[in-house]
Amino acid sequence: MLEAVMDVVPVDRLAVHFHDTYGQALSNILVSLQMGISTVDSSVSGLGGCPYAKGASGNVATEDVVYMLHGLGVKTNVNLGELMLAGDFISKHLGRPSGSKTAVALSKATSHTSKL
Repeated sequence: MLEAVMDVVPVDRLAVHFHDTYGQALSNILVSLQMGISTVDSSVSGLGGCPYAKGASGNVATEDVVYMLHGLGVKTNVNLGELMLAGDFISKHLGRPSGSKTAVALSKATSHTSKL
């Protein structure tokens, strides 16, 4: 689909927005980046969703995107530990679990996310 859109819209004018219902958001983002897209929507702790699609999950978590980018050696200027703390804060405030697989896994691995 991106190839078809890129035939008529310059790549520097495009952005992508993925939900993670089937666990494919990060792989879709990676392919988009490889195709030259440089703007990616995400949300802290994966907040959001789609009221029109029953069972659809929230947006891709910013923590997961940043973790992937850091793993690929992409400089983001985002402090992952502080981002995870923000996600934890808002998730607790809303009374819901974090939608970030990275935050859940790393918080189990260490109780001091500021060391990340």
